[in-house]
Amino acid sequence: MSELIHQLISHQAAQRPDTVALFFKDDQFSYSELQRQIEMVSSGLITLGLNPNDRIATYLPKLPQTVFSLFGAAHAGGVFVPVNPLLKPKQVAYILDDCDVKVLITSAQRLQSLGEILLCCPKLQAVIVVEDEQPKLEYEPNHTLQSWSQFISVKRNAPHTRIDSDMAAILYTSGSTGNPKGVVLSHKNMATGAKSVASYLDNTQEDCLLAALPFSFDYGLSQLTTAFSVGASVVLMDYLLPRDVIRAIQKHKVTGLAAVPPLWNQLAQLDWPIETAESLRYLTNSGGAMPQATTERLRAALPDTQVYLMYGLTEAFRSTYLPPDQIDVRPTSMGKAIPNAQVLVVKPDGTECGPDEPGELVHRGSLVAMGYWNDHEKTVERFKPSPTKPDGIPLTEIAVWSGDQVKKDKEGFLYFISRMDEMIKTSGYRVSPSEVEEAIYALPSVKEAAAIGLAHPTLGQAILLIVSSAEDVTSQAILKYCKKELPNFMVPQEVIFVDSMPHNQNGKIDRKLLHTEYSDLFQEIEA
Repeated sequence: MSELIHQLISHQAAQRPDTVALFFKDDQFSYSELQRQIEMVSSGLITLGLNPNDRIATYLPKLPQTVFSLFGAAHAGGVFVPVNPLLKPKQVAYILDDCDVKVLITSAQRLQSLGEILLCCPKLQAVIVVEDEQPKLEYEPNHTLQSWSQFISVKRNAPHTRIDSDMAAILYTSGSTGNPKGVVLSHKNMATGAKSVASYLDNTQEDCLLAALPFSFDYGLSQLTTAFSVGASVVLMDYLLPRDVIRAIQKHKVTGLAAVPPLWNQLAQLDWPIETAESLRYLTNSGGAMPQATTERLRAALPDTQVYLMYGLTEAFRSTYLPPDQIDVRPTSMGKAIPNAQVLVVKPDGTECGPDEPGELVHRGSLVAMGYWNDHEKTVERFKPSPTKPDGIPLTEIAVWSGDQVKKDKEGFLYFISRMDEMIKTSGYRVSPSEVEEAIYALPSVKEAAAIGLAHPTLGQAILLIVSSAEDVTSQAILKYCKKELPNFMVPQEVIFVDSMPHNQNGKIDRKLLHTEYSDLFQEIEA
């Protein structure tokens, strides 16, 4: 029987109540204590008048109260909306208004920063601050305000009854254009995903995972759900410097670490103490392809640590993974479908592609999300009928069409080519940004690189390479290297150096911002 997402914790609390579920700084919380805190949050929300499917947002860093609130909202029968703590007030207000958040849980300092902008969220009825004293507001609120101690001191209230196909969360993803989209996830989506990932990572109650990514990012949130599905422990951490990540692994004897390529690129440049290398059983990458040079550096520093290269999208959580024993055999592969999912490569007409024939990645199965919140147009663009449904089944099965171009080899292993909307078309050729970037990452001086296609009067698009470098290197040296390693049509027209690469709220390189900043570059040169 499929579980509700908060039942992952209640089952562990019943079976191993004294096992540590959460570490935060010098504090720790057992599964029984975590369950108690979740039930108090749930009762507080019911007392506030929470109805089934009402949205509860958290705008917090990775605190214990953040975890209590997310799973407490699910326990009560509501829908949790984790807002990235890096977002600014206008972005926060957009999310709160877009999905009609009823309760906001935040800190006093963050509430002060939001200020009067909360008046633009008419459905917001209550704000809870995680401190034990209420802050003074500089505006006349249209919502109630409670301290954490007030919120959780109410009598116990029975939660609303839910089933696994009910929605449990809305995660906002940045997308390539326009405002962020709210991906609606059911209890079944998240519980199935947690158990699927735990199965191929061989997670057990002996594991300790470091939660370094934001919970607003499905990959970050899954560090909690995956750990809770097997009774493992999680270390909550908002790191300032990459070296802090290594220190946390060393302190807590972390066995599993998940990160995105920009963080891995930085971690690969650091020294790993032998104690860290001994405790870290595996590391995982998603949120973009890990450069081969980065993978090789990490494997050299952590020879006994298994490396799992994964591919996922918020609309289906996780789609593929490459087993560690395949990295040397096929280092550029995305792997195969995770357990309980099917991944297809299809042509525009919906028929399957043959071996090595490029097509769009389509994911079907119980991890496919419920659509985009309150956005029918974008939902029908991405969530479409599965191309494999037998004609005899009258009801439509919905799959998620990723927008990513991939290919599958004769053995069934998948290879990423490009985002279909990021493919660079230059001089009659189609160029994947990742192909250019992959070559550049072989240079030890390059910290981060992004290849983007910009409008050009004669080429259609020209390739601009933006580089963040660890030491002095010239654009001429990089272009010389590109001309040696890449075909002429893949060689960038220009190289620009930046002190640091811009990243979006999930830690990925913000390509949209780079496009905007340099959009007129080649028109200006031509003029």
